[in-house]
Amino acid sequence: MEVLSCSHDTPRAMAAEIHEGSVPAYYREVHGAVCCRTDERVQVEVFQRLLQRADLSGAVVGQIAEHVDAADGFLSKLSLYKALALIALAQQGKQPSPKLLENCIQELPRPELGEPRGLSALRMQPAQEDALTMTHTLDKLLVRDTVQMELIPEKKGLFLKHVEYQVTSERYKISVYRRYTDFDVFHEVLLQRFAYRVVPALPPKRMLKGVLTSVSERDFIEGRRRALCRFMNLVARHPVFSEDELVKTFLTFSGSDVQSKVRDAYKKTGDEFMTNRIATLAKEYLPADIQAQFSTSRELIRNIHNSFHKLRDRAEKMAERSKENATDLLMFGRELSTLGSDASPLPSLASSQSTWGTLRQALKSLSVEFAVLSDKAAQQGRREEDDVVEKLNLFLDLLQSYRDLCERHEKGVLHEHQRALHKYSVMKRQMMSATVQPKEQASVEQLESRIVQQENAIQTMELRNYFSLFCLHQETQLIFTYLPITSHILGSFVNSQVQGHREMGEVWNELQPKLGCLFGANNGLKPTSKT
Repeated sequence: MEVLSCSHDTPRAMAAEIHEGSVPAYYREVHGAVCCRTDERVQVEVFQRLLQRADLSGAVVGQIAEHVDAADGFLSKLSLYKALALIALAQQGKQPSPKLLENCIQELPRPELGEPRGLSALRMQPAQEDALTMTHTLDKLLVRDTVQMELIPEKKGLFLKHVEYQVTSERYKISVYRRYTDFDVFHEVLLQRFAYRVVPALPPKRMLKGVLTSVSERDFIEGRRRALCRFMNLVARHPVFSEDELVKTFLTFSGSDVQSKVRDAYKKTGDEFMTNRIATLAKEYLPADIQAQFSTSRELIRNIHNSFHKLRDRAEKMAERSKENATDLLMFGRELSTLGSDASPLPSLASSQSTWGTLRQALKSLSVEFAVLSDKAAQQGRREEDDVVEKLNLFLDLLQSYRDLCERHEKGVLHEHQRALHKYSVMKRQMMSATVQPKEQASVEQLESRIVQQENAIQTMELRNYFSLFCLHQETQLIFTYLPITSHILGSFVNSQVQGHREMGEVWNELQPKLGCLFGANNGLKPTSKT
């Protein structure tokens, strides 16, 4: 039986209670008109609209709101009843206080709010496009934050040396220092907090023996730094993660034990299902064909993922070729210098006829130009790696996290729900058997209690399943929101090629007339046409 407590302000008021049966029918009808569709709570926004119908001054409305509990954006049924009584007192010209409400506890006054059926229009209709559709553009996501990560010179611990990173958030204007183990704990907690969202994976802590033998330790550490930087930027720009206290703590806390701080932040909130105000209402917002939409989107994103993998592989090869070209140009120039530095005397049979001695002297100076060409080629490789390959890897990290999310949904929430239903059916069969074959009353009652517990667990799992689908729908949109990054990647690729070819072309053009001066007109060079 429900009990209305008129106030939580004083011990005397706490004692003032009213049984559900004595609540006026009008109160129950108003509640039925404005409460959520799936439970008894009333959204704060709806209650505020209800207050506007009361035709009270702003000061009085503020007094009423002050005495009404609204946890996580909702009023309970009892809180609404209390609010209706306070509204009625205020409309009578009396002070809307819980103390005054004690005097009319046996017969609650009726507020003047109109017919209950007319109040249903105040209830916020679940607009699917508003709840499900992401309004963010890629540009808006990219400017949320930019996280830079730099390696700090290695520090030697008591036994092993470790790598430390300086993490700088443009949004919070602060730099903090983190070790890989800090990222590991943060990732673990982030996955617990947002199990129904795309949480990017972390790079491995160390090189895998026998797998990365061709990669030096320095290259591995640099690759890991890049991967951690991509991870942090995806997290810091996520429309949900970026506003969570957990992420802010990791990016700003400068104390000695960030791992405990991160774990404590999670303990205070729990997972997203416990804190999201529409988590239990997710079913209302889902379109009827959500499963079909999910299957179609998943297949499309899988194909996009495969194509971007191939693009990344080709971009990596081009960047590697630019680096190899830089090495070849440098070595080519050095060989010319070595050839020109050979002071061995020419044999008499060649000295009178050959110009080799003069050419040999000229070759010494060419290594400088080829060193410049090598440097330009190396810069081209770095541009291709930083501007093209990294952007491709960023999107690939997001696509892979989406694939992981789909697997978590199917193997986690859905699987647990099916197991719970199976367990429930077994219990029901046991209960039917117990009614046919007489057993001890205690064991039957225990079985009934377990069945009730299992029913509650199944109900919670169903709500979580719908919320998981709700989040999955939003995360699918996030993938599509990121798709225009393709134009960013192509722009970076074209710009890097234009700049690289222009810079190297300038050096080659400077070298051409120099060769003409050194070796004379008959040197195999084709004259350049001038327009």
